[in-house]
Amino acid sequence: MEEKKSYFKWGEFLSYYKPFRGIFAADMFFAFLGALTTLVIPLIVRYITGTVVYLPKGEILSKILFLGGVMIILVAVQCFSNYFIGNYGHVMGAKIEYNMRKEIFEHYQKLSFSFYDNQKVGQLMSRITNDLFDITELLHHGPEDVVISFIKFAGTLSILAWMNWRLALAAFVLIPVMFVYAYILNKKMKRAFKTNREKVADINARIEDNLSGIRVVKSFANEEIEREKFMEGNRGFLDSKKNSYFYMGQYHAGLTAFITMITVVVIVVGAVLLSNGTMNAPDLITFLLYISNFTEPVQKLINFTEQFQNGITGYERFREILSIDPEIKECENPVEAKDIRGEVVFDDVGFRYEEGQEKVLSHVSLKVNAGEYVALVGTSGAGKTTLVNLLMRFFEPTGGTITIDGVDTKDMTRENVHRKFGMVLQDTWLFEGSVRENLLYNNENVSEETMINACKACGIHSFIKALPQGYDTILTDNTSISAGQKQLLTIARAMIQNSPMLILDEATSSVDTRTELLTQRAMDQLTQKRTSFVIAHRLSTIKNADIILVMRDGDIVEQGNHEELLAKGGFYADLYTSQFEQSEVQA
Repeated sequence: MEEKKSYFKWGEFLSYYKPFRGIFAADMFFAFLGALTTLVIPLIVRYITGTVVYLPKGEILSKILFLGGVMIILVAVQCFSNYFIGNYGHVMGAKIEYNMRKEIFEHYQKLSFSFYDNQKVGQLMSRITNDLFDITELLHHGPEDVVISFIKFAGTLSILAWMNWRLALAAFVLIPVMFVYAYILNKKMKRAFKTNREKVADINARIEDNLSGIRVVKSFANEEIEREKFMEGNRGFLDSKKNSYFYMGQYHAGLTAFITMITVVVIVVGAVLLSNGTMNAPDLITFLLYISNFTEPVQKLINFTEQFQNGITGYERFREILSIDPEIKECENPVEAKDIRGEVVFDDVGFRYEEGQEKVLSHVSLKVNAGEYVALVGTSGAGKTTLVNLLMRFFEPTGGTITIDGVDTKDMTRENVHRKFGMVLQDTWLFEGSVRENLLYNNENVSEETMINACKACGIHSFIKALPQGYDTILTDNTSISAGQKQLLTIARAMIQNSPMLILDEATSSVDTRTELLTQRAMDQLTQKRTSFVIAHRLSTIKNADIILVMRDGDIVEQGNHEELLAKGGFYADLYTSQFEQSEVQA
């Protein structure tokens, strides 16, 4: 069985402290100082009860007031130490999380489409939220919890052994048992709570499925069946909750019992030692004051084992993503293409998604002059979208070259290539924000007049003005926008971008006939004087194309304008006739 690769390295892990070395050192100092004060105060109490109360009456009050003042100062020091840890220590953790989130998000932006094709968005979101939270909890709380616990436990044990080793041994004897008990119950609780999260995820999925398909549910009168499915999941959640609370109850009740038992042991053994003269009352009082210092570190260290496990697991998942190299490599000395005319040449281009797989494109050669309108047609899987994806450098050809104005796209940065193209995709995507923000996406400096003219050209200005806040209306799931209007918004966005080249991918496939006419007019205006690649499903929309490329099984099998291809009576003519007859039947 192949051993799973470890992505954890201590050097890399600890490097995230480097920008915050000062605050980290201060955090550790105040953790040390806060723990130290909890050790000193009981010793002062011991001194008061064992020595001061036996001083001459004239000295007692002044001594007690002085020592009371010292304890107040120690409490203030402890309070400030805890404040520093709770405030600045947490801010340090948040800044580390900020830097790590920035790092992984920027890496996500560099990864190729093929990476996202094999990933679930929920899993990627988990890396940037849950995993980072676990990592930074460890980076912040881990060191200070270990420091505080070690000082409290070792310091308390040393002081108690110095005061009375017999009673210290009696107090310590239950600690290993308590540790084992808490560790076992903690693991059981962790498993139970993990099951809880899975059950909640199942319920959420069931609710989402039901609400998304509510029309189907109601049309089949299946409300009762859906209710039973939901109740089955809900009962499973309740059972898992009962199980987790069963272990939680044992955990907290057991720890409380152990702490009480240690106190009882100290009192009983202390009373025996007190009765035979091997111990005095002030020492017994001091022992009782130290009990919490003795038991609290055990709980912290048990929690730390889980925190460490979660943090390291999260960090390995974090580094696993960062270790994935982008498939598209940038040239060391890229050409900065500025004044693009838009001449595109495919020279013997081949492509396959993975080594050993069948080729998606094979020996494609093509020259497109600047400003030409090129339409790509063919059945699904013919290679149309792959061709434009290669042009955009979303993927790299596995053979041949693609040049823009004579410059190999591999010699240009991906950003430089992308900025030369406006894109309108089949799957219209509008970002969270206002209509204006979506239209001016990455084009904030465009004037109001230019934006409005683009919307008028696309026939959507009046529709936008009718929205509650016009161009400043925030787009939500409840905003009444049809699929066609969304498509026209994306065309207007491409028009505002005013790039020298254009890609339209099935831009009219999901709109009605009336909207198709509006879309067609907008597309005709958008493609003027631009090198345009249009992937078309409805052949009626690309009659005006300068060149129509007919693709089949990764090859260009026919090319020419609409009339020339119809006259050939080949594959394009068959496709067009088939669509024409279908539209006649529907009419």
